[in-house]
Amino acid sequence: MSKEFSCEYAMSTEVAHMGCVTKGCDHGPAPIPEEGKWIQSKQITDISGYTHGIGWCAPQQGGCKLSLNVKNGIIEEALVETIGCSGMTHSAAMAAEILPGKTLLEALNTDLVCDAINTAMRELFLQIVYGRTQSAFSEGGLVIGAGMEDLGKGARSMVGTMYGTKAKGVRYLEMTEGYCTRMALDENNEVIGYEFVSLGKMTDLIKKGVEPNEAYKQSMGTYGRFADAVKYIDPRHE
Repeated sequence: MSKEFSCEYAMSTEVAHMGCVTKGCDHGPAPIPEEGKWIQSKQITDISGYTHGIGWCAPQQGGCKLSLNVKNGIIEEALVETIGCSGMTHSAAMAAEILPGKTLLEALNTDLVCDAINTAMRELFLQIVYGRTQSAFSEGGLVIGAGMEDLGKGARSMVGTMYGTKAKGVRYLEMTEGYCTRMALDENNEVIGYEFVSLGKMTDLIKKGVEPNEAYKQSMGTYGRFADAVKYIDPRHE
């Protein structure tokens, strides 16, 4: 066999006796947008970006929202938010410790304890390596800490919890603003607003020495035409 057929791998007889045909086109991979640049990614270290993704467990009883900030293939920041499964919160605690410092490929092949978190990692991997990140066209990308900024004041996840029955109607339990304390109804018993308490803000005030009752009052707010209500109800007891 001539030198031009040399190969570091074993070949079948049929391939070994084939002649060589020169490869004409070799322009590399298509460039993808990464932090304001077009990058031809050929290895994990070529990948950068910040993005979010959703995962779910096999019986679909709980979900995870995972946010990763990747720089040069390394996960520098991870935000793990879970809902619907009590065990998942403890899995998230482990995942938030495990993920930072790993390469994207390591993270994809790491047991993140919970199906939902593992699925979220898979979905994020696809987004990131295909250039579909939130920071794809942001020059320099997002700083480390962007995940915490997503949580807002009080560093709490944005959660919506609503409950309704045909017999008794809807109940607002939790909104982005916080824990719903009262619902405002008009003369037709239709919802026109709600009152809430920001638990993150209240906790921060208490930590600063404000008396709990005063902290509670300072952390309250309303939405909609709350002041125009004919009737107010406690969504958990009325």
